[in-house]
Amino acid sequence: MAGPLPPLALSLGEPAGVGPEIIAAAWNALRAEGPVFAVIGDAGLLRARDVPVVEITALSDAPGVFARGLPVLHHPLPAPVHPGRPEPANAGAVADWIEQAVNLAMSGEASGVVTAPIAKAPLYAAGFRFPGHTEFIAELTAELPMTGTRGPVMMLTARDLRACLVTIHAPLAEVPELVTRERVCRTARVVHEAMKRDFGIARPRLALAALNPHAGEGGAIGLEEIEVLAPAVAILRAEGITITDPMPADTMFHDEARAGYDAAICLYHDQALIPVKTLDFWGGVNATLGLPIVRTSPDHGTGFDIAGQGVARPDSLIAAIRLAGVMARARAGL
Repeated sequence: MAGPLPPLALSLGEPAGVGPEIIAAAWNALRAEGPVFAVIGDAGLLRARDVPVVEITALSDAPGVFARGLPVLHHPLPAPVHPGRPEPANAGAVADWIEQAVNLAMSGEASGVVTAPIAKAPLYAAGFRFPGHTEFIAELTAELPMTGTRGPVMMLTARDLRACLVTIHAPLAEVPELVTRERVCRTARVVHEAMKRDFGIARPRLALAALNPHAGEGGAIGLEEIEVLAPAVAILRAEGITITDPMPADTMFHDEARAGYDAAICLYHDQALIPVKTLDFWGGVNATLGLPIVRTSPDHGTGFDIAGQGVARPDSLIAAIRLAGVMARARAGL
């Protein structure tokens, strides 16, 4: 197994979803070569997936047992689990698992955090006040010092594409107002620094997607490229960041175009997610940039409709664990 790094901490996520089965499958796929991870969650859920489970008392015990069993820091649930039917009484435990994983990363006991999918409705019903994982983890880590521009910035990866978002779950009608010079610059700074810190790219090359078709056709079909994006590019270049002029989004994701940049700055959800899911529908990864810890997640939801059937594909979780290992090693200079 590679590297003298602490294990990764993997929060189990929504217990009634596909999390337990894809975690079991990921351990089977990675048990020989790693990266080593330990699950923060209910050990009984994983035993039910027919994998050997080893309950550990400290994350540092995980490397010694990983090849023979799935290491679990056992934190039991208060209510029974029925696949496909989330139980609001378990929502508090789900949030606690995430917080415990983040705390392990902040203390240095974990080299990074991987989060299995969560269901937001039962969390909201239990008083969870964050839109999702990303914002929750950003707040948990807010007091931890870090160098560089603080995010969070969402990055989706598939094959050789890293697509980073200026806006995320915003209605399309609101996107032009939300795409400001300041947001574009902050996103690009976070991505530029993350490419160096988390991916070991000494001179990152960023590509900026335009908002309008044909990059606005010189203002004929939109002024955002002239009034917002071009001034942002000028500011960023003055700071030493290599970034393209706004590029028509319909020509920047094919194989030859992707070879010309290390990360794409996309302005709205589908502009990034469509190429990512087209390139690798099953294996895409969601990573959060601009945090003082490494955090990745599979790029899919809880899968309530197939939970417990043993048919959920673990590709995305396996890719998320591997990417977290890559990012952790880059941060450690390995």
